[in-house]
Amino acid sequence: MSEIHPLLRKRRSSRLYDPDRPVAPDAIASLLEAARWAPSGGNRQPWRYIVFDDRVPQARDLARSCLDESNRVWATAAPVLIAAVSRDLRDNGLPNAKSQHDLGLANMSLMLQAISLGLNCRPIGGFDADKARRLFAIPEDHTPTVMIAIGYPGRLDQATQEIQAREASTRERQPVESIAFYGGWGRERP
Repeated sequence: MSEIHPLLRKRRSSRLYDPDRPVAPDAIASLLEAARWAPSGGNRQPWRYIVFDDRVPQARDLARSCLDESNRVWATAAPVLIAAVSRDLRDNGLPNAKSQHDLGLANMSLMLQAISLGLNCRPIGGFDADKARRLFAIPEDHTPTVMIAIGYPGRLDQATQEIQAREASTRERQPVESIAFYGGWGRERP
């Protein structure tokens, strides 16, 4: 196995959050700043974020209501939810086919910054994007893509048995040979 930066190895999409430990506004600002510096096609920066935290608890409750039940079980403990939204059109009105890719880069920057601050974070695809669009007045040319749960680590013994088993499981990744080819599809490293 090749060496990678420890921050990348440490990253895990945890479901454990301490509901009694809020994330300071300065920490949230640093996450957004990290996302701001992500690369994007043509430097369009087609990402937008809606932050839900204890500064506006009613909005956070509404954001939590958008989550699928299986995610709501654990994500309600996260003191911060962030809706990650892609802007799907360029300034000239043409589609930006790379907006989702660029949003993913910004999300990864945000999440790595979170890990560096000792925060857990987990992107959540299981949510009602149409409901989020209606509740938070997200324009039609933008796509609510994921919610990101953020907070300080919680205790394993306070989680459901199912979540305890998932959190205790070994992280598995496909071997590099199954995801990377050399000089053509399916070709192994020379």
